[in-house]
Amino acid sequence: MHIPDGFLDTKTAIATATLSTVGVTFAFRHLKKSITPQQVPLIGLSAAFVFVAQMLNFPIAAGTSGHFMGTALITMLLGPSAAIIIISAVLVVQCLLFADGGLLSLGANIFNMAIAGALVSYSIQKMIEKIIPNVRGKLIATGVSSWSATVIASILCAGELAWSMTVSWGAAFTAMTSIHMVIGIAEGAIATIVVAGILKSRPEIIRNANLQQHKLALSTKLIYAAILIIGIMIFVTPFISEFPDGLEKIASVLGFEQKAIGQPIFSAPFQDYRWGIFSSPALATIAAGFIGIVIVFILAYTLSKVITSNKPH
Repeated sequence: MHIPDGFLDTKTAIATATLSTVGVTFAFRHLKKSITPQQVPLIGLSAAFVFVAQMLNFPIAAGTSGHFMGTALITMLLGPSAAIIIISAVLVVQCLLFADGGLLSLGANIFNMAIAGALVSYSIQKMIEKIIPNVRGKLIATGVSSWSATVIASILCAGELAWSMTVSWGAAFTAMTSIHMVIGIAEGAIATIVVAGILKSRPEIIRNANLQQHKLALSTKLIYAAILIIGIMIFVTPFISEFPDGLEKIASVLGFEQKAIGQPIFSAPFQDYRWGIFSSPALATIAAGFIGIVIVFILAYTLSKVITSNKPH
């Protein structure tokens, strides 16, 4: 659902960039009050996990693929402010290093997937957890909020395309929501499985938990998480679907794919998640992915470290 440059006009790009700047600023301020120093490594690893998960396109139907968004999952684990910062960091790295989403469309992508996704997820999660205040409630909340965040992001994307006069609202809304309602089911299933595993093995990681008393055990879990991320990168990435994602498929079907800027504003060093020094496509993807993992982790870790720099350990 990463919007490339050329699909949005100037007014839409400026409006969404402004909204995203305000949203990320508020998220930083709120996170500074709520984050604990012990959560800093978890934030870095969460960003790395989302980056890897978003690389893995899975086939949906009719030659279309989808990918994990991760906003609702991170909201369940660390809260909406952390989710906004983590997903925004991932989107910035994807844009600048891999040309995944346009630079002029970065504000729209952050607004759709990070800000709106986190706020919608948090609202739904709080509502369901209040009605069903137990483990089952958390699992239901994760699944429903994941599906909802995916669909809401697609609706916002459709609105931005329509406001930019790229395609009519009716066509964009119908096409985007129909595909992403299916993608949202996979999103909800993945997020629910992850949360179920965490609730069983280390429930204190879930949102607003006191990690101080579990510091040693959490460190071990973080090591396991890092190994899992690396394993996914090596063994799964070479088999990702080559089908276009939901937005790319819709652009092709509705006839506005040519609006994408043919020559990018800047040359991303690892465009299409490939490192050119490798002749093997699988190795090129794995190598580029590793670089992305490291940079995303460092960026998210550094941001959260700066936020907690004045907090007592």
